[in-house]
Amino acid sequence: MRLRIIKSKNSTQYAIIKDYTTSSGKRTTSIYENLGNQEKVELRFGKDNTIIEITKYINSLNEDLKQGKAVLVNLIKNPNKKIEKNIIRKFNVGYLFLKDIYYSLNLDKMCKEIQDKYKFEFDLNCILECLIYSRILWPSSKLSTYKQSNKFAEKISFEYQHIIRSLDYLSKEFDFIQKFLFDNSNKIMDRNYKVIYYDCTNFFFYTEENDFQKYGISKEHQPLPLVQMGLFMDADGLPFALNINPGNTSETTTMIPSEEKFLKEYNMDGKNIVVCTDAAMCTDDIKKFNVQDGRGFVITQSIKKLKNELKEWAVDSDGWRILGNLVDIYNIKDIENDDEKKKIYYDKTFYKEIECDTKSVNQTLIVTFSFKYQTWQKNIREKQFERATKLVNEINEKNKKATKKKDVEQIKISKNPNDPKRFIKEIRITNDGEVANNIMYDIDKSAYEDETKYDGFYGITTNLIDDTKTVIKVMNGRWEIEESFRIMKEEFDSDNAYLSKENRIKAHFLTCYLALFVYRYLEHKLNDKYTVYEIIECLRDMEVLETKGDGYLPAYIRTDLTDDLHQIFGINTDTEIISYKKFKEILSKVKVK
Repeated sequence: MRLRIIKSKNSTQYAIIKDYTTSSGKRTTSIYENLGNQEKVELRFGKDNTIIEITKYINSLNEDLKQGKAVLVNLIKNPNKKIEKNIIRKFNVGYLFLKDIYYSLNLDKMCKEIQDKYKFEFDLNCILECLIYSRILWPSSKLSTYKQSNKFAEKISFEYQHIIRSLDYLSKEFDFIQKFLFDNSNKIMDRNYKVIYYDCTNFFFYTEENDFQKYGISKEHQPLPLVQMGLFMDADGLPFALNINPGNTSETTTMIPSEEKFLKEYNMDGKNIVVCTDAAMCTDDIKKFNVQDGRGFVITQSIKKLKNELKEWAVDSDGWRILGNLVDIYNIKDIENDDEKKKIYYDKTFYKEIECDTKSVNQTLIVTFSFKYQTWQKNIREKQFERATKLVNEINEKNKKATKKKDVEQIKISKNPNDPKRFIKEIRITNDGEVANNIMYDIDKSAYEDETKYDGFYGITTNLIDDTKTVIKVMNGRWEIEESFRIMKEEFDSDNAYLSKENRIKAHFLTCYLALFVYRYLEHKLNDKYTVYEIIECLRDMEVLETKGDGYLPAYIRTDLTDDLHQIFGINTDTEIISYKKFKEILSKVKVK
């Protein structure tokens, strides 16, 4: 800091000037403190040796800065002066916590390896950071992501074309990036691979069908080209491998090739891993593969698809046990008919088991029952039944008024267990010769009643004989992978990508996968105290307002969550003002791992 004296015809003005570096790296100056005219200066510093006393004061400020002490910031703002035009003054700092995890995983070093390998000039690390943080905070298309890059407090410099080009290189290193993340995540945390979960989902695209985006069975029932993702997740809910396939690929063909690859590349051959997946993967080949080299399987089994003899045994009210009690046998119908008993056992999980080998493996079928699960299923179905009834009434009313065939509206009947239209049946009638083969619909009550037989029941097949407690515990953890897919679809809006080339689609989902890991690890560091919505909204709302020459003013609400973030990561953005120097120190701390 230094003294500036401006003399005019009628007065002399004194001010302390400070040098500073802007967030873009530019060196400039601003007024730290206006000391006023001659009269004010002499009143404050004395008439004798005024300049000497001012110099002593400035030297004390400089000494504090030299020793790293924070000096008070004097905000000098002119209410009559307009702000500068086309200057961005508000920035996000919530991404800094994501950035800390990114650098802990050495993803910057990974980008350098790729950049050195292919010898391109643009900054891949900067682009990947932007893609990951933006996917979590403001999910959008690649073009929108580029436009939103100015929301970060750091200056980001690359062109939109570089984002698209980066996808080509990320795709080429699809397997390397997954392996790099696996290796480096194991360095910063103790990952739990005793149980591996696998599931598939599909993402639809607003594009024409091509060699990779194919029409298939959409779980969202969208008549659009699909891309399929298979995701492996560890026992703590952290992803560690994925595969991307055309939308018409059979789910059962995706698991074994990916599993063979990561068992070999991740040096997991021969380890006692338990693989857990859903009923779609309940094939003999998958079971046969997962009993090799000490592995085990826990796979959901549809009770409806069991042979009649096993189906009757599964839903029989007698012969049930409770975990931890090997003596008592329960009849769930007797409990259901006794209100007091039902209250006592409402949250308990009953089970029964039987050996039912396939042609290739020895396995046990475990069936569980819960009154709580029964109630949940019943409530869901009743809501779906109401929606089906409402739809039937609306369509029938329209079709009654139809005078031409083209005006007759049809309902696409579904067999999907989550679709309300599974309770609808079609009836063709003749309407007095006015419209031949008119279509009417009715509610299929028999389908509804048939489903109620299975309320509360859940089937599992496994080769882990005599370890029912572990099996049930493993299966209860499946919700984590379902939650991961929900985050990718709803929170990350991962199918918001207007891409058509296979390599770029794969790279897009790879960046979504990296974003999912960074976010899930953030949840882990926060001890799973907060919901997805709470965390993302908090990070998104952590904005600061730049005051030129002074630093950044926090413009967000301080909460328990922001306090936890600052304490866990050692990053403090909740002071009344963040000086440029302090912000540079935060960035240095984040990047040096």
